Amino acid sequence: MNKTTSRHGSATVTLPSDTGIRITRQFDAPADLVFKAWTTPELVKRWWGFETSEWLVCEIDLREGGSWRYVTREEAGFEVGFHGEYREIDAPRRLVSTEVFEGFPDGEALNTFTLEERDGVTTMTCDVLHSCQEHRDGHIASGMEGGMQISMNRLEDLVVELALAR
Repeated sequence: MNKTTSRHGSATVTLPSDTGIRITRQFDAPADLVFKAWTTPELVKRWWGFETSEWLVCEIDLREGGSWRYVTREEAGFEVGFHGEYREIDAPRRLVSTEVFEGFPDGEALNTFTLEERDGVTTMTCDVLHSCQEHRDGHIASGMEGGMQISMNRLEDLVVELALAR
């Protein structure tokens, strides 16, 4: 496996439609490890959110119709929760699920997570489809990109570590 220097901060966010957000990021690790890190509670706790977040709930029932839920307590003392339902699972290539930020329960989005591996580098694309432009714009305005970059950097470090341990 050839590891580039660092891909930290390299996730891109584009707006492919009035209701869509596309996040793209490459990882120097095989697709199966990225998928495993995305869908295994013990591993999600190591990359999702901030290093200072205290995990309260990290539940994943990885089956079509199964649900997931993450709740953390942040440094300022407030709780942040997200949940959703798995609609389609094609490990390690594709995962489709809903996502609801519990602070805005009417803003359910549909996430399509795809992984494409070539020469030991996995390209992740996450398409987030909102029901309306207002919800998409609110998601973007929430500061999601900064937090997402931190999580993607932490995910990169984890999957590279897992790949090196093989």
